Amino acid sequence: MMYQIYETQRSLMEPFADFAQAAAKMYGNPLSPLGQNPFAQRVSAGFGLLYRLGKDYEKPVFGLQTVPVDGIDVAIHERVEIDKPFCELRRFKRFTDDPETLTKLKGQPAVLIVAPLSGHHATLLRDTVKTMLKDHKVYITDWKNARLVPLSEGEFHLDDYVNYVQEFIRHLQARYGNCHVVSVCQPTVPVLAAVSLMASRGETTPLTMTMMGGPIDARKMPTSVNNLATNKSHDWFKNNVIYRVPSNYPGAGRRVYPGFLQHTGFVAMNPSNHARSHYDYFNDLLKGDDVSTEAHRKFYDEYNAVLDMDADYYLETIRVVFQDFCLVNGTWDVKGVDGKTERVRPQDIKTTALLSVEGELDDISGLGQTRAVHELCTGVPASQQRHLEAKGAGHYGIFSGRRWREVVYPEVKRFILEHHAAKAVIKAEEAATKPVVHAATHAAAHLKTSASKSVKALSKPVAKTTTTKVARKK
Repeated sequence: MMYQIYETQRSLMEPFADFAQAAAKMYGNPLSPLGQNPFAQRVSAGFGLLYRLGKDYEKPVFGLQTVPVDGIDVAIHERVEIDKPFCELRRFKRFTDDPETLTKLKGQPAVLIVAPLSGHHATLLRDTVKTMLKDHKVYITDWKNARLVPLSEGEFHLDDYVNYVQEFIRHLQARYGNCHVVSVCQPTVPVLAAVSLMASRGETTPLTMTMMGGPIDARKMPTSVNNLATNKSHDWFKNNVIYRVPSNYPGAGRRVYPGFLQHTGFVAMNPSNHARSHYDYFNDLLKGDDVSTEAHRKFYDEYNAVLDMDADYYLETIRVVFQDFCLVNGTWDVKGVDGKTERVRPQDIKTTALLSVEGELDDISGLGQTRAVHELCTGVPASQQRHLEAKGAGHYGIFSGRRWREVVYPEVKRFILEHHAAKAVIKAEEAATKPVVHAATHAAAHLKTSASKSVKALSKPVAKTTTTKVARKK
């Protein structure tokens, strides 16, 4: 019933929001008669704020047209590579007519960015994608709004999330031979499960896994998000936050955790900050500060755009990750697409290098929660494990903004390229030992030398980072 009430309220507010937008433009136009009023600027700012507070926020677009690579603008073509009922695998293909740049692009690592399915759209990682496109072939999981998925497509469970990730990894491996995986926040848990299951079956696993700000072990340094999940029972969540999609959406009748409730929770975490931000926006409108007002709009266009999550997936995540701690307790069983149930065993991972990233000031995934992945992946050699704590960075700062670009990304880039180059050396050595013509052997030796130079080039220190190799516990 609450979802229907919300939809009714939203429909009633829509014409008022449109009126506020029109009024803001009329009072803000100096050529308009209303714009001649001595209080026109203040009235325009007031209506502008009302419009922002009352409008409906749709899913943003990535909008990435070009990216600079060594001073050359490379064109970006965004396309859907795989279309699943609840997710699209998006590829950002790069194009250039510069031969030297094209050769460089072809040799760069392929990276699967697994975006969180926790309220916001994958476009929240726009800065992550844009930055990584300079040095990588980039794919991202773009999760669909559950209210737009018809009931005929069936349910969506946490197990399905894990199976999707495995399918996407195999897709990149088939195209490039192997890939690297970067998971941000919520997906660190299902990504670890996906790679663990692949390792247990003897499948080829990604060259590297980068885990950023996720609840691998939510018992460590619990935050307000963790406390909510542990203080409320599973039935409480089921009875208080799960509703059916209204009839005006394609997913009518589907049980979901509505986006508007999630947004309310986001705002409730820092209400004073949001109130101050909107008050500053009003003042910036009065001053005519176009730069600040545009920055405000861009942030809240993304922040206020939320999606519904399928109820089964959400409730299972609460239970598995935040209440029963199934991953760290070794009690998590996942059902595959063949209906077979398998136990998640991170200790079976042996050939995937591991990097964990945490923000010093993260108030969503506390310090130590992501680093705990090293305690689980005991099969990965200590020399292949690394941890980074980004000083002064909050949760969003580890994947977006200045600290992401200047502190975190250089380490992520270094880690991926180091292991990508090492793999190239191994392939070159294997090719050189085969009875082939001298030209092929010479090419292999040249590739080995080039890869070694790439690794040496990465040995330069990165400023303001705390990076440690993870020691194996005896």
